[in-house]
Amino acid sequence: MKHIISLSILSLLLCCCGSTTEKEPTLKEVLGKHFLIGVAMNTDQVAGIDPKAAPIVKKHFNAIVPENCMKGEVIHPEEDRYDWTEADRIVKFAEDNGLTITGHCLVWHSQAPKWMFTDKEGKPVSREVLIDRMHKHIATVVGRYKGRIKGWDVVNETVEDNGEMRRSPYYNIIGPDYIELAFKFAHEADPDAELYINDYSMSKPGKRETTCRIVREFKEKGIRVDAIGMQSHNGLDYPDLAEYEKSMDAFAACGVKIMMTELDLNMLPNPENFGGADINQNFQYDEKMNPYRNGITEEGIETFNKLYTDLFKIYFKHRNQISRITFWGVDDGSSWLNDFPVKGRTNYPLFFDRDYNEKPILQQVIKIFE
Repeated sequence: MKHIISLSILSLLLCCCGSTTEKEPTLKEVLGKHFLIGVAMNTDQVAGIDPKAAPIVKKHFNAIVPENCMKGEVIHPEEDRYDWTEADRIVKFAEDNGLTITGHCLVWHSQAPKWMFTDKEGKPVSREVLIDRMHKHIATVVGRYKGRIKGWDVVNETVEDNGEMRRSPYYNIIGPDYIELAFKFAHEADPDAELYINDYSMSKPGKRETTCRIVREFKEKGIRVDAIGMQSHNGLDYPDLAEYEKSMDAFAACGVKIMMTELDLNMLPNPENFGGADINQNFQYDEKMNPYRNGITEEGIETFNKLYTDLFKIYFKHRNQISRITFWGVDDGSSWLNDFPVKGRTNYPLFFDRDYNEKPILQQVIKIFE
């Protein structure tokens, strides 16, 4: 009997000792108190073909964005045909796991449906035809997910870095009011959905001023716009953080929230004349442009940690202005930056490495917010 009692006491002590081990906090537990903390997911990750990503998403994030499957060329490949397969799957994944989902994106000159801008003879369509096509696309896509998606990137990358309007096919055929029309069409399709403008290089003064002008004009006209998405594809020497903060304050002063919608950190040197995040940029491979193909150095890791720390100190300072921060990808291996703007490189832009291991920066960022 004594032996039995002794063993029982020992078991109890071991249990008590084990229960004192503190579990490390997650991003959504700490940063999620202030704003949505999200991540872009690709179709393999949602479908379980890449099985290690989903557990990370469920553990650390409370919001997701489809990386590609809601873009026009994927979801609307032919004028009279939609492909809902992947989009439906990611919406269901979000709902099954209690994740907020943002739709990305409704109107974008790049990765648009190939048929959108031309007739059967390959000639540009008229203003009336393109407005009708854009209206039908927005109404159908937004309408399908009405009440299930929190908000939409209505227009993507509409302003050049110098502040001029991008001369996209939408602009050239319809005119500058295509943005206003797109927002009206999206609001008609789901009056409760939030509506966003999304763009890169938002620290540029010209882009900042033009974006603010558009938002102010929309507000004066009573057109719904809830937030401005600052993509935040950052690098070793950009953006200028002082200008980045100026944009955050300027956008918030327009009466909208700000979002870091596509956050990552390009750790590789950039070719001459590279700039922004225009996916049409494509430079020839050069070994000098791929210094970490066999693994990132300690010096590189230190730089990575410092740059992200500086960014998240800014985000902590502006936490009341921010409604969402979304990383553009789960892990280094699946990041688009391995192929942009030079294909075949080995990049290290995110908080999880190629083996899905959490990097130390994650807990360092959590400490900033604690």
